[in-house]
Amino acid sequence: MEKQILNTTQAPAPIGPYNQAVRYGDLLFISGQICLDPATGELKNGSLAEETHQVMNNLKAILQESAFGFANVLKTTIFLTDMNRFSEVNDIYGQYFDGAFPARETVQVSALPRFVNVEISMVAGA
Repeated sequence: MEKQILNTTQAPAPIGPYNQAVRYGDLLFISGQICLDPATGELKNGSLAEETHQVMNNLKAILQESAFGFANVLKTTIFLTDMNRFSEVNDIYGQYFDGAFPARETVQVSALPRFVNVEISMVAGA
């Protein structure tokens, strides 16, 4: 099997030496996404809700580019700068899965790229 590099203009361009996603066989590994607006390159972080929705929309765009959807997501990792705000992110995150929830861990970190509050990565499978 050969890995396939995936990038879409519907999600923000990487801000470092990585790709938006890598497909290997039936698995899709999506790099952590933050609240960058792909059209403007600006942060959409007026509120934690706006930030979380933008992260999820970026992930959705990458999934769709690969002919996947949230139902294909096997595992996610959520990085938060404040675990006290977990329920705010969790409520929005849950809306995207229509009950087909993946495995997940959530960890608190001291800082994230561009000093955002939330970053999420995913692994999906066909």
